[in-house]
Amino acid sequence: MKFIHTSDLHLGKTVNEFSMLEEQHNVLGQLHDMALEECADAIVIAGDIYDRSIPSTEAVELLDDFLTNVLADGVAVIMVSGNHDSAERVSFADRILERQKLYIAGGYEGSLRRVEFQDALGKVIFLCMPFVKPSQAGGRDSAEAVETMLKDWQEKEGHCGNDGKDGNSGKGRKGSEGSGDGRKHGDRYVLVTHFFVTGEQGEAPELSDSETSVNVGGLDNVPAALFKGFDYVALGHIHKPQKIGKGEVHYAGSPLKYSFSEVKQEKGVNVVDWDESGNIRIVRRPLRPIHEMRIIRGELAKLMDEKVAVLADREDYIQAQLTDGAELIDPIGTLRSVYPNIMQIVLERNKKGGEQGYEACLAVQKKSIEELFGEFYVMLKGEKLDAERLEVVRQAVLELKEKV
Repeated sequence: MKFIHTSDLHLGKTVNEFSMLEEQHNVLGQLHDMALEECADAIVIAGDIYDRSIPSTEAVELLDDFLTNVLADGVAVIMVSGNHDSAERVSFADRILERQKLYIAGGYEGSLRRVEFQDALGKVIFLCMPFVKPSQAGGRDSAEAVETMLKDWQEKEGHCGNDGKDGNSGKGRKGSEGSGDGRKHGDRYVLVTHFFVTGEQGEAPELSDSETSVNVGGLDNVPAALFKGFDYVALGHIHKPQKIGKGEVHYAGSPLKYSFSEVKQEKGVNVVDWDESGNIRIVRRPLRPIHEMRIIRGELAKLMDEKVAVLADREDYIQAQLTDGAELIDPIGTLRSVYPNIMQIVLERNKKGGEQGYEACLAVQKKSIEELFGEFYVMLKGEKLDAERLEVVRQAVLELKEKV
């Protein structure tokens, strides 16, 4: 049994006003090709299939095309909903689609979806746990909700696969009788879920700026110790690929970079299978974007120099960190003539203010909300608010003042 673990597709996502649909179409094509090259039995998508609970038509069509092509080639797909997804929309017609080997766990209705495969070693059982709010599973926090869902599954199926007695990671063990975990000979268990999972000592995973809905150190934390009885845990929710805790608990990460905090990450997927002795094998395979995301830094004139521009693909998605001390006129428009896909500029002089004196604080207090927002917009975008956007800000300020 071999499967490919990915997550956080965020289909339909826009990054700094650039649509990622073309990039997502490209990376899904790579994922399809990889599944055929690897002779994979299944592709596992661990949540955040869409970027919004009500996805765009284009995002739905993109997923439809991908699933249609993959299933036509005999590769099963197992997917759970994430915190960005609408459980009802994701799980539409799930019982009909199961006949095509598309297994979807959108919401939780008192039991976890179970998907079973058979290979030469025995059964591989996928347990699908979608993202739920604690109250939906009768918990006070996410950890209690996860624990409740797993206990309910154990009681219904007569297993105690995650009771933590053996504390193993699944390596070299076939689950024979007398192992203390209640498994039948040859059975292996894979959990597919979408939560903020921390290590045995509470170690948090490494985050990036694109994870806007993660509450660190709060009620969303789920300890990896709850998953000790599983041979592999396929996680979604965090965009950086990483292993959590001592067992085989893995975030595959997002297939694309969705913020400039991710520029140093190599995006890819986990290819998971077992050798003839029952030892788990996990291989990381990269995915390549059409346009890379990178940061350039220097004075505007130097970055515009052809000798600098040709050092890398000028069509990459660019954040330009400008070190000029003087005022610049339309720097983002100027840079776009050389770097057409520039997404963002950062003016370094606006980052070096340091501690402000009393007079400076008074000056800030005397500025209107519109002026402050205008300065903030210049800092982020490198250009002034036009009349239309300024009017939107003014109207928003008036509405807020009326409510106060």
